[in-house]
Amino acid sequence: MPARLRVQPPAEVAAARARIAEATAAGTTPERADLRLLVKHYLAVLETRAPGRSVEVRVPPFAAVQVIEGVRHTRGTPPAVIETDAATWIALATGELDWTAATDAGRVVASGERTDLTPYLPLD
Repeated sequence: MPARLRVQPPAEVAAARARIAEATAAGTTPERADLRLLVKHYLAVLETRAPGRSVEVRVPPFAAVQVIEGVRHTRGTPPAVIETDAATWIALATGELDWTAATDAGRVVASGERTDLTPYLPLD
């Protein structure tokens, strides 16, 4: 069984966010390690706030998690899937981007029931 995602210490989250903000302001690509840390951290936070196994949230290539109460998914492709990139997930989790704007802009692909994360965001 894969290791469960873990909420990271606040100091590590703040440091990674600061480095990503610096890279973005400088017009450079953020470090992959910082993106990975924040993606996994915010997925872990979502997992604790919206426990369940009816919706799979995917942020390739870093992680995926099953959340939200409902019909339990056990095999194959889940009936409800949300997929986005790391930068969009971090922006959603921190409140820099709202769910409707992200889905309208095509930055999030969501299919199936219970795939509106508005009640759970932002995660900060």
